[in-house]
Amino acid sequence: MGIIKEFKEFSVKGNVLDMAIGIIIGTAFGKIVTSLVNDIIMPPIGLILGKVNFSNLFINLSGQQYESIEAAKAAGAATINYGMFINVVIDFIIVAFIMFLVVKQVNKLKRPAPAPAPSAPTTKECPFCFSTIPIKATRCPACTSQIPSA
Repeated sequence: MGIIKEFKEFSVKGNVLDMAIGIIIGTAFGKIVTSLVNDIIMPPIGLILGKVNFSNLFINLSGQQYESIEAAKAAGAATINYGMFINVVIDFIIVAFIMFLVVKQVNKLKRPAPAPAPSAPTTKECPFCFSTIPIKATRCPACTSQIPSA
């Protein structure tokens, strides 16, 4: 029964739950960004570049001619799908940039650790021989001079 109790304590800790929630939200956010790239960003870019559909850009390695990636895959042809790769790279750049902004904001919200209070000095310098002496000393042990009170 001890291992079950340990697992329960581990699974209900805040860090594990926070991580699980982050993964779920991150997955959903990834789908939103993928849709943003495929459905909103890439179509206008493709139109500007001469009505290019990036998701249909590929190199056929079999030597035969196919109209689309789907047709090449249906025929079992080997292809290099560089248009889809471009979409995924843009997708990654957007996610990475947004995560950078989120981390930057979280770091701004973190309160800096309070600076330690300056401690009172425990030593002072003898004005005659410049040796270090205790702050409460009235006579220098090195030169035996009488230390004037401050």
